[in-house]
Amino acid sequence: MTSTLIRSICVAVILTAGVALRAEMPGHSAIRPMPRVDGWWAERAKLLDERLKQTPDTQVLFIGDSITQGWEGDGKEVWAKSYAQRKAVNLGIGGDRTQHVLWRLINAPLDGVKPKAAVVMIGTNNSNGEDNTPGQIADGVSTIVAKLRERLPQTKILLLAIFPRGENFNAQRGKLAQINQVLHKLHDGSNVFFMDIGHRFLNSDGILPADLMPDYLHLSAKGYQIWADAIENRLSQMLGEKK
Repeated sequence: MTSTLIRSICVAVILTAGVALRAEMPGHSAIRPMPRVDGWWAERAKLLDERLKQTPDTQVLFIGDSITQGWEGDGKEVWAKSYAQRKAVNLGIGGDRTQHVLWRLINAPLDGVKPKAAVVMIGTNNSNGEDNTPGQIADGVSTIVAKLRERLPQTKILLLAIFPRGENFNAQRGKLAQINQVLHKLHDGSNVFFMDIGHRFLNSDGILPADLMPDYLHLSAKGYQIWADAIENRLSQMLGEKK
């Protein structure tokens, strides 16, 4: 049997197992922990696991999708000023949905870290088209919060409302607003703190300026500064910092 044939058989077995696993798992897609099949994603996830292992004294985790990963891009200067000294670890991966973040949290080497806070913002990718309903996306985010509480019981969670997207008023913004209304219910003032800072990115007429989100989804450097400024007081309190 040739090596090419062996590889083909292995791939087929893996794909078949994945289909079977999805069929057997209860619930909708937003709450089913799933890795992504992209090779670059696996490499990025591995890199983030290494960051955790190399930063056992981290005080803050940032968990999310491309908007969070963007702290390494347009947000890198703001990150250096606001979070480097706190030994923050960026756990964002572009394109992730709630199910992918959930899988990563289940499998991440979190036993070796004791962060004081975790900043979570996830769900916008689930809102594309008819992939998930607002209720399902809220379920996905809630499941992530529960998993964080399970794996890092001493870590306080700063749960951010999903940021608005699209230059003007649109149906997807409405969908996100419905999700955020439910997520607000997770705020308990003790372990989970909910913040909706989305309005800070909008003009008084509801327009999302291109200088804050050039593609009306991902933040510019100016947008990341708004994010950092908006959560600073709350985050500092959660970290127990004296001002």
